[in-house]
Amino acid sequence: MSGSHGEHPRHPGEPPGLSEATIVGRAQDGDLAAFEELSRRYQGPLFRLAVRLLSDRGEAEDALQDTMITVWRKLPSLTDLPAFHGWVYQIMTRRCMSVLRTRARRSTDPSGDDTFLDGVGRGRLGSGTGGQDPAAATEYAEQLRGLNAELARLPDEQRACWVLRELHELSYPEIAFATNLPLSTVRGRIARARQNLAKGMEAWR
Repeated sequence: MSGSHGEHPRHPGEPPGLSEATIVGRAQDGDLAAFEELSRRYQGPLFRLAVRLLSDRGEAEDALQDTMITVWRKLPSLTDLPAFHGWVYQIMTRRCMSVLRTRARRSTDPSGDDTFLDGVGRGRLGSGTGGQDPAAATEYAEQLRGLNAELARLPDEQRACWVLRELHELSYPEIAFATNLPLSTVRGRIARARQNLAKGMEAWR
């Protein structure tokens, strides 16, 4: 690994200033402030991802803690600094899939979580929330619950691919990396997820 970290192109959507790769490099060099900045940027999105995949806030909190510890421990081994974004999502996604596999083996029933979809997911249903119209607001809330239920019915890996793409806007290669699946498999699972969700939501059209 190089001991010098020059400027790298910023990740799409990040604010002007130091590129994310530069911050990652500083964190690798032991700059705690740089690692805290990375934690500040990623803890929220990673927690929401875990809640969506696990439907359990307690397990999501544990997954987030495990992920951030892993990031801290393994950060020195990361050689492709601009790939930090996909690398972090890979660690969290694989942690969540491990939890789901353990849960399946134990045949436990997840507790469920009404916040499976948050503000990002809501935007996928439509541009409004019913405004001040109580009837429209009620219908919208029912629509969200319907989509939430349909997402919960998807196979775990199919749901993971869909959530990473549609709610977290990862690229297909990033999703393939995060899930350790071939790119063609990722595309197929996202396509099937979209078909299943569309079929399940036909009543709302």
